[in-house]
Amino acid sequence: MFSFLKNTPEVKDSPQLQAHAEKVFQMVRDAAVQLRATGEVVLGYTKVGAIHIQRGVVDPHFVVVKEALLKTIKEASGDNWSEELNTAWEIAYDELAISIKKAVKLGMIYC
Repeated sequence: MFSFLKNTPEVKDSPQLQAHAEKVFQMVRDAAVQLRATGEVVLGYTKVGAIHIQRGVVDPHFVVVKEALLKTIKEASGDNWSEELNTAWEIAYDELAISIKKAVKLGMIYC
């Protein structure tokens, strides 16, 4: 997912980064499904806020991941890519990010 880092040796073969990329994709896909079905995103994994607190995730990190995700999906979609598809993935990611940030704030209150 982080194609802009593909030539960085520490990152290129990182199982942790690959696992994170897969998890992000799955969570955004699930967020899109939830949005279509119910109009809202509910986190299925209750510890996501605590994990983001432990890792020191801040708002700019969400922007980088969003850009990487959209770029990767665009590259994988090829000629099927459209503004409509871009908007759908962007909305799903943004709503997921909002839910994660809420979980982070709740986690900080209870820490």
